[in-house]
Amino acid sequence: MIEEIRISNLGVITEAVLPLGPGLSVVTGETGAGKTMVVTALGLLLGARSDAGAVRTGASSAVAEAVVRLAPDSPAIARAQDAGADVEEYEGEAELMLARTVNADGRSRAHVGGRSAPVGALAEIGEQLVAVHGQSEQLRLKSQSAQREALDKFGGPKLAKALAAFRQSYDRWRQATAELQSLRTEARERLREAESLQLALEEIDGIDPQPGEDLVLKAEATKLANVEQLRAAAQLAHQALIAEEFADAGDATSLVDAAKRSLEQVQADDPELGKAAGRLAEVGYILADVAADLASYSASLDNEGPERLAELEARRASLAGLVRKYAPSIDEVLDWSATARQRLEELTDDSSRIEALEAEIAALDTELTETAGKITAMRGKAGSELGRKVGKELAALAMPDAELHIQLEPAEELGPHGADNIAFLLKPHPGAPPRPLGKGASGGELSRVMLAIEVVLAAVDPVPTFVFDEVDSGVGGKAAVEIGRRLAMLAKYVQVIVVTHLPQVAAFADQHIRVYKTSAAAAKNSEGVTASDVTLLSDEERVTELARMLAGQEESELARAHAQELIEGAKEGR
Repeated sequence: MIEEIRISNLGVITEAVLPLGPGLSVVTGETGAGKTMVVTALGLLLGARSDAGAVRTGASSAVAEAVVRLAPDSPAIARAQDAGADVEEYEGEAELMLARTVNADGRSRAHVGGRSAPVGALAEIGEQLVAVHGQSEQLRLKSQSAQREALDKFGGPKLAKALAAFRQSYDRWRQATAELQSLRTEARERLREAESLQLALEEIDGIDPQPGEDLVLKAEATKLANVEQLRAAAQLAHQALIAEEFADAGDATSLVDAAKRSLEQVQADDPELGKAAGRLAEVGYILADVAADLASYSASLDNEGPERLAELEARRASLAGLVRKYAPSIDEVLDWSATARQRLEELTDDSSRIEALEAEIAALDTELTETAGKITAMRGKAGSELGRKVGKELAALAMPDAELHIQLEPAEELGPHGADNIAFLLKPHPGAPPRPLGKGASGGELSRVMLAIEVVLAAVDPVPTFVFDEVDSGVGGKAAVEIGRRLAMLAKYVQVIVVTHLPQVAAFADQHIRVYKTSAAAAKNSEGVTASDVTLLSDEERVTELARMLAGQEESELARAHAQELIEGAKEGR
C-alpha cells in the first residue's frame, strides 16, 4: 500500500504531505482547493504524461513522491529492482520510494528507489500498484486483455486449472507446428547440410584418428628427427658410467665401488662410515641400472630409420588436415564428429519425424478444441455470474437499470488463452444497446460502474491500491451512502483512496484528509497566487468537516449532530 504521498509546487499546492494507511482514505475540500491534485500526483507517479501547466505558478518544478510498502515477492518490487532501485526490507515487508519531477518547461525526471529511471519504468511498476478510476480516464480494465484476466480470475480454480492445461498443450502445439514447418520449408537446405556432414564424417572415419594421437605422433617425430644426437648422448653417458675408455680416470661405477670398499674397511671403527658405505652401495646399483637402460636405449635407436619418420610425417599431415577443417585439436575433431553424427541422424530421419509431428499436431488440435470449448463454457457461466453480481451493486449505486454484459465471441483462431474474444459491455438503461466500458456513460456513472466491478472482483483480482476521483458525481442521499458502504467493502481487501464532495461517502473513512486554501479571505498568497495545504483530520475535526460539507456551517450544532450521526451510521453499516 501507499504509506505517504508528498507534493511540492503542484497546481495550487505548495507543500503537502498525505499520510495514508490501510482501509479507506477520503480526500475532501472546497471547490478549487486542489483535491484533484492528489490524483494528478498519483498519475505522475504512475508514469502519466507530464504537463508544464501542472507546475505551480512561479515555481521552477513540481515534485510528487510516494513511499510504498509491499510484500518482498511483489511483481512491482521485482520490476523496481530490474530498474536498479534500492529496496529496503524489514519486518517481512519491502519499502519502495517513487518520485517524479516536472520542470516548468514540461520536461520530467523519474526516480525509483532513489535511482534515476525511465518514466516508462514508473508506468510498469504502477500497473502492479495502483488502479485509478477518474473522471477523465478509467485506467484499469480498459483493455480486453485486462478484462479477460479479470473474468478468468473470477472463474475460480477450476477455470484456472483448465487454462493452465490449455496453455501447456498450446505451447507444445506451437513448438511442433514450428518444427514441422521448418522441416517442410527447409528440406533442401537440410539435404545439403546432411550431404556436407556425410562427406566430413566419411573423411574423418577414413583417417580414423585416435584420442591424443596428434600429440603422441609429434613427440615421436621430434625424437626421430634428432636420432643421431640422441644416440651420441646416450652412448657417451653409458661409457662414462662403465666404459673402459675411462679406465685411467676411472669410470663412475668403478669410482663409486672403490669409495664403498674403502669405507667398508673401517666401518667397524665408526658406524657413521658404515652408513655412508651402504648409501654408496645404493648409488652403485642405480648407476648400473642407468647404464643398462642407456645401452637398451641406444640399441632401440638402431631400429628407427628414415622410413618410420616418413610414415609419421604422412600420418601427421593427414591429422593436420582434419584439424585445419574441423577443430583445433584431434580430441576436438572427435567431439565435433560425435555431434555431427547425431545431427546427421536427425537430418536423415526427416520423413519419419514429419509423420510423427503430423500425428502429434492432429492430436493436439483435437485436445485444444475440446479444452477451449470447456473454457468457453466456464467463462460464459462466470460471465453471467459476474454480470449478475455487478448489476446488483449498480442498483444500489443509483443505477438500477444498468447492466454489465460479458460478451464472448469466437476468435478467428485459437490463441494462448483459448478461443474467445472477451469484452465488458455496459447497458446503461433498457432499450440501449450494450457498449464498451467508457462509451455511453458519464464520468461519474463510469466511476460507479468500475466501483461495482471492483467490489465484486476485489476478493479474486485485487491490486494493492485503488483510487476513485469523485465516484459519487451526480448522486446523493441513499445512493451516496451505498457508494460509501461499497468503498468501505472494497477497502477490506485493498487500500482505497477517494476524492469526494459527499459527506455520506466521507463518513465511511478510516483516514480523512482535507485540502484547504491557506488564505480564507482572499485565497491568495503574497505573490497573488492561490495556495492550498493538506492535513489529516482528527475525530473532532472530521465532524467539523462533515458539517461543512453538509450545510456549509461548521459551527452549526444541527449540522455537527447530523455529521456525527453519519459517522455512527457508517460504523454500523460497514
